This record gives sequence, C-alpha cells and structure tokens, in this order.
Amino acid sequence: MTAHDAVPAGRAVRVRVPATSANLGPGFDSLGLALSLYDEVVVRVRPEPGATVTIDGVGAGEVPTDDTNLVVRAVRRGLEHAGVAQPGLELYATNAIPHGRGMGSSAAAIVAGLMAARGLLEGMVDLDAATLLTLATEMEGHPDNVAPALFGGLTIAWMTPDGPAHKRLLVHRGVSPVVFVPTSTLSTKLARSLQPMTVPHEDAAFNVSRSALLVAALIQSPELLLAATEDRLHQAYRASAMPETDALIGLLRQHGLAAVVSGAGPSLLVMGSDPAQRLDAAELVERHAESTWRPLMLAVDLGGATVKALPTLEADLAQASTIHGRPPA
Repeated sequence: MTAHDAVPAGRAVRVRVPATSANLGPGFDSLGLALSLYDEVVVRVRPEPGATVTIDGVGAGEVPTDDTNLVVRAVRRGLEHAGVAQPGLELYATNAIPHGRGMGSSAAAIVAGLMAARGLLEGMVDLDAATLLTLATEMEGHPDNVAPALFGGLTIAWMTPDGPAHKRLLVHRGVSPVVFVPTSTLSTKLARSLQPMTVPHEDAAFNVSRSALLVAALIQSPELLLAATEDRLHQAYRASAMPETDALIGLLRQHGLAAVVSGAGPSLLVMGSDPAQRLDAAELVERHAESTWRPLMLAVDLGGATVKALPTLEADLAQASTIHGRPPA
C-alpha cells in the first residue's frame, strides 16, 4: 500500500472505549482494570482537509476541536502507520469518563482514535492487537491504562525489547468496583514527579508479594483484596498532592475495605469482595468526606474497546444526534 491510497470519503465508524483504573494499589505501571463507564466516538471521512470535532458531555468547551484533539491525533497516527494518505475527518464524541481524575481519560482518547483508524481501514490494512497496543503505548507513555482500555478485564502489561506486551485475565464475579470522583483534578505528570527515583529494597519486595497476591485475589479469592492492595511504592509519596484522597483511603481500609488511589488520582477505587461492600464504602465517604465525592457503582468491563462500521446515512444521523445529545444506539 502506498501513501497515495486513501480511505473513501463518507466511510464512518463508531467506537466505544471503557474507563480504566491503573496500579490497583501495588501493581504500579503494570496492572489495570477496565470499568463499565464509556466514551463513544463517531468518526467520518470527509472530502475537505483538516478535522472538525463536536463534543457532548465531559470535555465539552474545554478540549481542542481541531487537528490537535487527542482522538484525532490517534486516528492520524493509525493511518500514518498504515501508510494511508491523511483524509479530512469529522469526529462526534459523547464523553462520560472524567478528565484528570485517574480514570484513564487520555488512554481512552488514544484507544478511541486508534480503534477508529482500524475500522476506517477495514478491507485495506489490518491494524492487529499488537500494533494497536504498541501505538497506544507510544502515545500514552506506558501501557497500564491502554491495555485494559483495548482488551477489557484485568490486564497485566509489561515492556519487552520488542515493545509492550499484555496478558488479559477474567475477574472473579464477586469483585465489585466503586470509584469515588472528587471535584478536584490532578495531572499524571505532577503525581509522577512526587515519586523518588529509588525505593528501599524491602519496599520493592513488599510490593512484589502484594502484586502477585492481588492477581490471585482478583481472579480467584476476592476475600484477600484488603491485604492484596497494600502498597509502598507510590501512594504515600503522592499523598501530599491529594490529602483528602489519602485520608479517605485510610478510613476505608480501617473498615476492612480495599481502597486504593485510582491511577494517578485523585479519584479513589474500592474493590469490594461483594456488592454490599460498595454500599458500606459509599456510606462512609458520604459521612466523613470534607468535600463532594461522586460515587460510580461500576462493573468490570469484559470486552474492551469496540468498533463497528456505520452506513453513511447513519453517520449523518449521528452528527445531528450528537449535537443535540447522545449518538443513536
């Protein structure tokens, strides 16, 4: 295929990508969980050059609506990798994943764009799973969020000399996640800057044991989640940037609930060993929080990101519908 080949004008796809929570306590930069909260994007090729972006929901009026938009950049990265000429693009997004709160919003945007590129290239070039993970990791900087966003479930992600790799695992049906989202935000860059370059050997060994236990707890023995989510590598170092998150995690853990920072924070994730624990966690947060925290009672997403082709007419309707609300089902 040459760079002169092009995706036909009018071709359109719809993408759905789940939120994610990375680290899960001890699994720093390696463990991630896909959650049942979704961003949805319709991407259509148009004859005119450049890109237009319409956003409904989270990020409306805040994120770029031109070629600098992260989803658009990811679409173009996928097409570039395939050696396809860059077309004009129309993008219509309905976003539900909070921004800047440790729920994988940037990973979702990157995965949405790459999955859209995959769908637009249907019948021309195959962007396989390994390629998608590699491109997403290059754009995000690490694979812990993009892996569960792409593949769903619980993922273990690691880097090899040949690039990122992952293993997807099914989560025990008793695991019941709830995410508490504050009104404040925290940048991943700031959170990472608070960590030391080295840690004591005993702390590293501690986290190795807890990470191994956490995998077992999530796939087989949820009753071990409290012990399995102990961490000495990152949460304490970042606590100064999110003191209320740290205080609530301490309170929840004192009551036997497996609470951790969700990703880089400041949201917190509780992984209950049964659904009733989510209600206990919500009651404690409501009673003791100093500010407003929104509880999201979620399930583990099992399928990861999806893409499907849209007829041109349906894409036209998606444009009109997104401007006035959610895209049609």
